[in-house]
Amino acid sequence: MKIIKNVLKTNVVPVIVKKRKIGSKNPCFIIAEAGVNHNGDVDLAKKLIKEAAKTGADAIKFQTFKAEQVTTKKSSTASYQKANVGENNQWKLLRPLELKESAYPELIEECKQAGIMFLSTPHGHIDSVKLLEPMVPAWKIGSGDLTNLPFLEYLGKTNKPIILSTGMAIIQEIKEAVKIIEKTGNKQIIILQCTTNYPCPPEEANVSAMLDIQKHFPDYPVGFSDHTMGINAPILAAALGATMIEKHFTLDKTMPGPDQKNSAEPDKLKEMIIKIHQMQSLDIKDREKIVNQIPKVEALMGNEIKKPFKSELIIAEMTRKSVIAATDIKKGEKITADKLTIKRPAKGGIHPREYDNIIGKTAKRDIEADTPLKKGDF
Repeated sequence: MKIIKNVLKTNVVPVIVKKRKIGSKNPCFIIAEAGVNHNGDVDLAKKLIKEAAKTGADAIKFQTFKAEQVTTKKSSTASYQKANVGENNQWKLLRPLELKESAYPELIEECKQAGIMFLSTPHGHIDSVKLLEPMVPAWKIGSGDLTNLPFLEYLGKTNKPIILSTGMAIIQEIKEAVKIIEKTGNKQIIILQCTTNYPCPPEEANVSAMLDIQKHFPDYPVGFSDHTMGINAPILAAALGATMIEKHFTLDKTMPGPDQKNSAEPDKLKEMIIKIHQMQSLDIKDREKIVNQIPKVEALMGNEIKKPFKSELIIAEMTRKSVIAATDIKKGEKITADKLTIKRPAKGGIHPREYDNIIGKTAKRDIEADTPLKKGDF
């Protein structure tokens, strides 16, 4: 059976991250996504670093945030988060998962000792960017911030490479995100196919959507951020020529936390990395032989069309962002930048692209702090 009908371009100019060339003619760059699997424990985070380095991963990535800057205090959790941790409030879920600022020098030193690159995703707030800027060689942007255009513009101006996940997105939204970054003069962009569902069922992985992304963004390296159970989807992505693969990583899938269950343990991550590099060394004919042995390969492959699944549209309402009142705004008051912020949820709120247009308007009603602005409020 012919599964591999197309592969990613081989002549894309690579993006350089800390002297590592990331592109089609270079080894696939592997990110072990530790995320919040440290559960707020610095010692556990250090163990994750050591074990990730042993697997052969190129980088380990954490997440940098303060809960109150990510979400309103009344925002509900996604269904998978509630199922995994039994919490229906995002703010309460995220608070214990924060890493203290004092932890970062320790983690970076641990990475240096282990020989693995340190990365961390700043979750949608400039304070996190300012903290991380001297520490990271590139920005990894989660799917929830793809539509947070003012944030992407700020990141673009730092002139660091940007790795952009595209869960929940249509092509036009990715184009809007890339355009805002390009306007800053920054064209160091890596785009990752991603499905925002945890765990992602095989029929929603849509690995071949990388090809659709490449068609619309022919100048940029394309890769895959995986949320499926197991390692077959990343191996298939490697067969199609993925330049970068990101996989959630944990020491023990049975530990508490929202992402542990759909993460790879060290032995599995190591196996995945070995198989990805082996796949890269093969020609298409030999890749096809291996791919045909992958269970549910046709389901994992998808239809080469980048568009969100219904499950993602539900999650997007909670994990994407909107314009939020940072303070109480009284009726008749002029809306200034210090009175606004951008955070979760998106549901019922105004798209972040309208942020600048709202500044200078006059409030038509009293707007309570930590609530989404709505059309007709100004």
